[in-house]
Amino acid sequence: MAVGPTTRRRQLGADLRRLRERKGLTLEEAGSRVGISKATLSRYETKEGTVKWPAVDALCREYSASDEERLALVELAKGARIQGWWRSLADPIPDSMNLMLTLEDEVVREDHYACMYVPGLLQTRAYAEAVHRASEVQCDEREVQHMVDIRMKRQELLEREEPPRIWCVIDEAAVRRRVGGRDVMREQLTHLLACAERPHITIQVLPFSLGAHAAAVGSFVTLRGQARELDVVYVDLLGGGVFMEKPEELERYRLAFDYLSAQALDLESSVELIDRVSKE
Repeated sequence: MAVGPTTRRRQLGADLRRLRERKGLTLEEAGSRVGISKATLSRYETKEGTVKWPAVDALCREYSASDEERLALVELAKGARIQGWWRSLADPIPDSMNLMLTLEDEVVREDHYACMYVPGLLQTRAYAEAVHRASEVQCDEREVQHMVDIRMKRQELLEREEPPRIWCVIDEAAVRRRVGGRDVMREQLTHLLACAERPHITIQVLPFSLGAHAAAVGSFVTLRGQARELDVVYVDLLGGGVFMEKPEELERYRLAFDYLSAQALDLESSVELIDRVSKE
């Protein structure tokens, strides 16, 4: 029988308590060392409620856990039941989207390579509607609006007091592809220009003139946590996507993104190209 999220959550709580007691720390002492309250740490150990992966990692380090123990508990935290705003939605959401929302709720940086469409975090509502109508041909209008509502809600993380760092390398094809018609696309490109002015968002365009490049296979995003081992890569596939977290997979995509960023237009030239296309 597969180990479910509730079982993983219970194991995580028990192991955190075992490590703390082995170190000889009280709840208050341990919590103060990693910047969380006694009540929060107590909740972590009672095996119920939400748990933040970076906090688990920090606690393990304070408890002098071995690398093997720490990584095992981080994996448990990844698989634990984490309640987020999306859990209260009346309509169900795809499993891959559920995991994406869970990951994104903890992220400190996202590196996007987009070859087909503008990244979802930077889409206007009209553009997102056009994308979903084209991509989900078997969905009715109610389902389309439900998915777009989720995408718009996701974008609220950009408004946090300390928002994650968003770095997007967008293929010129995605900038020029007229999604939803001329007016929708012009609005989207104008929005993209506004996003580029925000200090925590970097936008680069990968020009056609570059030719073949390191990520010709498709779009992907690297979701980065506070510790390197918390990183996860999401790769777009037809009908969904796949998450990768093995060290060799992560390194491959990190190198690909670094290469793409180095080959893309600089920030000023990227903005000029987007502005030029928006006026065509």
